[in-house]
Amino acid sequence: MADETSSDPFSAATSPSRPARSQRSSRIDPITSSPGRDLPPFEDESELGADPEEEGEGEGEELFGDNLEQDYRAIPALDVYDREVLDEDDYSDISEGQRQAAEREIRQREREEGLLTGRMRRGLMYEESDDEDDRPKRRRMAERAAQGDMEEEEMVESIENLEDMKGHSVREWVTMLGPKTEIKNRFKNFLRTFVDAKGANVYREKIRQMVEANRESLAIDYNMLASVEQVLAYFLPEAPTEMLMNFDEAAKEVVLSMYPNYERIAKEIHVRIAELPLIEELRSLRQLHLNQLIRTSGVVTSCTGVLPQLSVIKYDCNKCNYILGPFYQSQNQEVKPGSCPECQSTGPFEINMEQTLYKNYQRLTIQESPGKVPPGRLPRSKDVILLDDLVDMCKPGDELEMTGIYHNNYDGSLNTSNGFPVFATVIQANYITKKDDKMAANSLTDDDVRAVVQLSKDERIAERIFASMAPSIYGHEDIKRALALALFGGEPKNPGQKHKVRGDINILICGDPGTAKSQFLKYIEKLAPRVVYATGQGASAVGLTAYVQRNPVSKEWTLEAGALVLADKGICLIDEFDKMNDQDRTSIHEAMEQQSISISKAGIVTSLQARCAVLAASNPIGGRYDPSLTFAENVDLTEPILSRFDVLCVVRDTVDPVQDEQLARFVTGSHMKHHPNATSECADENLVCRIVFCSLKSLFCKQYLFVLGQCQ
Repeated sequence: MADETSSDPFSAATSPSRPARSQRSSRIDPITSSPGRDLPPFEDESELGADPEEEGEGEGEELFGDNLEQDYRAIPALDVYDREVLDEDDYSDISEGQRQAAEREIRQREREEGLLTGRMRRGLMYEESDDEDDRPKRRRMAERAAQGDMEEEEMVESIENLEDMKGHSVREWVTMLGPKTEIKNRFKNFLRTFVDAKGANVYREKIRQMVEANRESLAIDYNMLASVEQVLAYFLPEAPTEMLMNFDEAAKEVVLSMYPNYERIAKEIHVRIAELPLIEELRSLRQLHLNQLIRTSGVVTSCTGVLPQLSVIKYDCNKCNYILGPFYQSQNQEVKPGSCPECQSTGPFEINMEQTLYKNYQRLTIQESPGKVPPGRLPRSKDVILLDDLVDMCKPGDELEMTGIYHNNYDGSLNTSNGFPVFATVIQANYITKKDDKMAANSLTDDDVRAVVQLSKDERIAERIFASMAPSIYGHEDIKRALALALFGGEPKNPGQKHKVRGDINILICGDPGTAKSQFLKYIEKLAPRVVYATGQGASAVGLTAYVQRNPVSKEWTLEAGALVLADKGICLIDEFDKMNDQDRTSIHEAMEQQSISISKAGIVTSLQARCAVLAASNPIGGRYDPSLTFAENVDLTEPILSRFDVLCVVRDTVDPVQDEQLARFVTGSHMKHHPNATSECADENLVCRIVFCSLKSLFCKQYLFVLGQCQ
């Protein structure tokens, strides 16, 4: 009976002779216990109630013995491959594009399989295991690795299903160790393997050009990134600061793998995001865009000098001379040490100038382009921060298109004036392009070059250009020819670097009212790449040239550009030129002839470039031009200002029935063709002939409305 009791595996748990064993085993329930608890190696649920010493070892197969070598004897029947499943066919080489397409198909299939299960695919984070109890433990290890709780040596395979963020926000997810590693690996693979339609490696060539120029910025086309790595393209606008840090690290590794010694020239590689699809206007920026990657445009109105900004700081303890740090400075607040770890003192601390690292810093103010401001509204402006190699890329007057991060920072003056917490907003620039660069010759496509070459072979190219100027204005061929010449400009000359002759052509249009003088200026404003529009009554001397103001940040006197300086290498349009004061008009004498503006105010003595053509429109004395008088007698302008205009255009409103009829046909035909309800019948000459042609505008307008009523 005793033997039967000892052989029963369940009787040992209730035996009174082993109370300690009974108490220990009674706390473990094999049914309700969690399968994911940490068990000793090779321990099974069925062994929890039994004592291996009482059970004894069972009879098993002898693995080590005298017949060990028999396991490795040759068995011809088994030592052959099955011919039915053996594939001995040769595989042909595939091209780079075919391999990329196959990899994209495999990734898409794996992504769909992962999404179908509602979680990460089995096998991405842990290996397949027959032991069901071991899987939760492996999964917990994978989650710990993703959250960064494990060391890099313990980390399991990097995450491939980046879409599954496990309830985290995008900012939290991209900073975890597992997703961060996968993001860097994918971006490095993108830089190394992306090819264009011709099969050329795009970014390998861009990296080579960057290294040759000793630059540290690598421009990445967002559309190219989105076509290959959709997940990275989704994460980038949502968490730009964290994603760009990951991209910079990955790009630096790729560059150093190609050029190992390049770190001696550039300590960091900065990834610049170009061609972001959505363009936001400055006045449309709202709370929704905070801490997002945005793309906007504007005109630079002012810029500070290039200043050094603290990047990595080290402090010296004055009491024990211990060096504290490094401290990484952020854009929002100053980083200061609390106490010295050597002598436990709370200061004072001084910045170690030798070991502290700096970076370039510049602040711009951009304003909405004049053509984009709604009628009756003031133009909005924003501050832009330029760092590292982006500084000194532009000057006041340049029209920019930039990609950057829309930040907010605390502003005490706003809180004082408004009485509640308000944050000032600023754009930290990531990528900048000037409008002039977009129209440069190096940005022309093959189709553009082909069209330019085709036009150059036309013998009547000049007449075609003159005829295409202001097509909505009837007649005035001489004025259109002059405007075309001013747009193209002349060739500046400086023989022997002794006597400079300007190449820009200044034009003055003077004539009767209602002869389309202002329409010519408006047409040039929309056509020319860089234009500043001003009126005589609304412009002053400092508004046209330059003015001095105190910088609210540095409390220093700074120079702000006026209209002529902003129009450098462009055109300055001045309407109602005769309405300007004589003092204001004399301020542009130097700009029109020497193409520079000299300033001597508030201790600032300098000269600014104003290489622009001046197009002015004015009315004669008395309102109408008198042909019996000379041009100088008809206009209220001094002789020095008249001598600076190269082309003087006179426009007269003569009473001629034939000319008035042709003008009326042209105007009514143009309006009828562009009417929303226009049809081919509206261009019928009989409808036009119903107008009683008259040179008086009031009668002309009444008859024109009659014609429009007939057309509708």
